[in-house]
Amino acid sequence: MAFAESIHDVVRDAPLGQLVRFFTNDRLFKYPEERPNFKLPEPWIRMMSDGAEPDRLPRPTPSTPSTISNSNRLQEGVEKEYKVSNAPELELDLESKDFSEDQPTGLTPKITKDGTILVDWYCEEDNANPHNWSNLRRALLALLICFYTFVVYLTSAIYTPSTQGVMEKFGVSNLEATLGLAMYVLGYGVGPLLFSPLGEIPRIGRSPVYIITLGLFVVLSIPTALVNNFPGLIILRFLQGFFGSPCLASGGASMSDMYSMIHLPFAMIAWVAAMSCGPSLGPLLSGFAVPAKNWRWSLYESIWVSAPVLIALFIFMPETSGPNILLRRAQRLRKLTGSQKLMSQSEIEQSHMTVSGIAIDALIKPLEITLKDPAVMFVQVYSAIVYGIYYSYFEVFPLVYPVFYNMNLGQVGLVFLCIVIGCIAAIIVYSSYLYFVVIPRMKKVGMGPQENVLLPGLPTSFGPTLGLFMFAWTARASIHWIVPTVGISIYAGSVFIVLQCMFLYIPLSYPQYAASLFAANDFFRSALASGSILFAHPLYQNLGFSKGTSLLGGLSVVGIIGMWLLFFYGAKLRALSKFATSAED
Repeated sequence: MAFAESIHDVVRDAPLGQLVRFFTNDRLFKYPEERPNFKLPEPWIRMMSDGAEPDRLPRPTPSTPSTISNSNRLQEGVEKEYKVSNAPELELDLESKDFSEDQPTGLTPKITKDGTILVDWYCEEDNANPHNWSNLRRALLALLICFYTFVVYLTSAIYTPSTQGVMEKFGVSNLEATLGLAMYVLGYGVGPLLFSPLGEIPRIGRSPVYIITLGLFVVLSIPTALVNNFPGLIILRFLQGFFGSPCLASGGASMSDMYSMIHLPFAMIAWVAAMSCGPSLGPLLSGFAVPAKNWRWSLYESIWVSAPVLIALFIFMPETSGPNILLRRAQRLRKLTGSQKLMSQSEIEQSHMTVSGIAIDALIKPLEITLKDPAVMFVQVYSAIVYGIYYSYFEVFPLVYPVFYNMNLGQVGLVFLCIVIGCIAAIIVYSSYLYFVVIPRMKKVGMGPQENVLLPGLPTSFGPTLGLFMFAWTARASIHWIVPTVGISIYAGSVFIVLQCMFLYIPLSYPQYAASLFAANDFFRSALASGSILFAHPLYQNLGFSKGTSLLGGLSVVGIIGMWLLFFYGAKLRALSKFATSAED
């Protein structure tokens, strides 16, 4: 019975259930407030009585407009991907469902000075709260988000084996043919700058953004596979990446909607693993089909893998954003009681939000912080470098393995599995470190300085450089192919851990701007990756793959220096920054 109710709730909150409710005038898939036997909890009934004198909270006024950057409550919604309480009088509870000091308690609702009753969870165990969903339900939804992310990244590199066919079909050069990959990567870097702020607006929520954009992604994949002119192919590939991008920036926010802080790192590991493994498996899937059929088959395969994800999201992807869930609850309670005093916190704040405020926080503020804060600048630059190097592999592998080891396209695709193997090894190591070292320490003494999260990155920062030089100088006919391939695995695994450390450090140090900074980081990474796809082939042609890869290995030394400087001097940099918070704040 409980399982059936859980499935009912999932489908009800998914796009399919919402459409059914719309066309049946809410007669099917009813919420508790819409059922005849529903009764408000006793504290709510007392609150609504005229004689109640509860504790009152100040309500935002038009004279002090609330935007994403200056509202604590909205910060929880917009930057919810990494909730951090910076109030000195509160002790961080790692197991708690919430970390906002201004929220209602979840048992007795709060009331503002003008008499507005803030709609919140009915109790600590409220089943509408995503943190209270069953482990199985959260795990399945997390898996769905991971697979969604995986498919979008997979579709980027699945095009790679088709490059030669595109050159022959349209009479273009190799550099022009690689635009099909480069523009897709650029598209999913630009997209989050628009879609990430949209998904954080409580009245919209995450689920509509996911389903609409993925629907457009699948629809656009059809003409992309059938187009008969080269400019049309490049434009459609850019639009594919653009509309596939929301999960790449907001997937982590969806995870944090469901998991408490102590369990969130494990969910993030799964999500980042999907991001890392997706591009590496693309050439494997199309590497055998393209030579056997034709260049369009890689694009057909992108339709086949994305359409099932769209169907699954349409049926099973509920809204996970707490502010959106409470906003819709407030609407139902007003309809039930006829009282206009019942409002969610997000409704109050949305009335004072401005389009310019949202645009500044989403576009201008991340750029300002990046330019003014050395720690953020390092994270953006270094992550862009390692991501650019990663995508350059799609150009260098065909120059190495077919030439020295007589591999065909399908076998070269199999070599990309070394990236997956490196990531799996890194997942095992990093998860063990979190489980056996970090979590017990956090339960015992708390978080400590933010720089503690960088500890695993200190030794692994040498890995990218080591792996690149190993690949550069062992890839030759006289040395077995497994040796340079191991170098790539070392690179992939060490980069995975280093990025996990940096991506945890940023939201702990800059909680108010975390979501915006991650959208900006996605843009920086994708922009350089897109460029690296284009300059990789001339680089390796002019310098040779050994010297060219060594040059990239030299660039990766920036990460070693930056990681150690950030660990030892990060606290001082944060003290000088007007954007950062410290553990003591």
